[in-house]
Amino acid sequence: MIGIVGIGIIFVMVFGGYILAGGKLGIILKSLPFELMMIGGAAVGAFLISNDMSSVKHTLKDVGKVFKGPKWKPEDYKDLLCLLFELIRLVRQNPVAIEEHIEAPAESSIFSKYPKILSEGEAIGMICDTMRSASMNYDDPHQVEEVLDKRAEANLHHALHSSHALQTMADGLPALGIVAAVLGVIKTMGSIDQPPEILGKMIGGALVGTFLGVFLAYGLVGPFAAKVKAVVEEDRHFYNLIREVLIANLHNHSTNICIEVGRQNTPQQCRPTFADLEDALKATKQEAA
Repeated sequence: MIGIVGIGIIFVMVFGGYILAGGKLGIILKSLPFELMMIGGAAVGAFLISNDMSSVKHTLKDVGKVFKGPKWKPEDYKDLLCLLFELIRLVRQNPVAIEEHIEAPAESSIFSKYPKILSEGEAIGMICDTMRSASMNYDDPHQVEEVLDKRAEANLHHALHSSHALQTMADGLPALGIVAAVLGVIKTMGSIDQPPEILGKMIGGALVGTFLGVFLAYGLVGPFAAKVKAVVEEDRHFYNLIREVLIANLHNHSTNICIEVGRQNTPQQCRPTFADLEDALKATKQEAA
């Protein structure tokens, strides 16, 4: 919602100020379709050249994050802590019993309680792979931590590709606006024998290209790239929480301490209070019993 409000403010302030200052929209509106075709078309073409099809699809999908915001909400962090509590508690009580859950999470009675987390392949993969490694006596916390760090770094690099692609487009738009403006000047020079009032309108139309390139770059595409990056980085906290809890488990801390480590590493705006989490964990224990 705030993204839509921001876009509305940009258009109202820029064009509203122009109109209040005595500017006429006629020249802009007349030139806009052609300038947009040249600038926007060239930007899209350059985007397609510099990215493969999977990256293009990924970027188009990630544009929705500008309006949707982070995927993981406060209740999801609480659910994640409860899920990890159940898994760690089970593996401490019966190491063999955990295998059916981590080998087939889609059929697990524990994972199925948390459908949103279950639908996220990356999160489930981190949990199952790390617990599987621990069950194979690959339990050196420092080795596992290094593996998880490399995995998180690779996932973050992939997730930020959309932001980088949009920022690259934003960086090129002002130059493409100049290209469109130069073409407009060339067109004007070809009509140099026309009266001044006609030449003035033609020059004004050419300058729309420069305006449009800069406006799209710094008013829309650039902020879109920044927002996508911010959302991706905020969602990364969810996976960092998994890492912290599982590493604490490998250090043989008590189950409650492991979960408290995760709670403390939850972003403040999404962090459940100690009392709320304690109530949720008690409910989980009673349901398991």
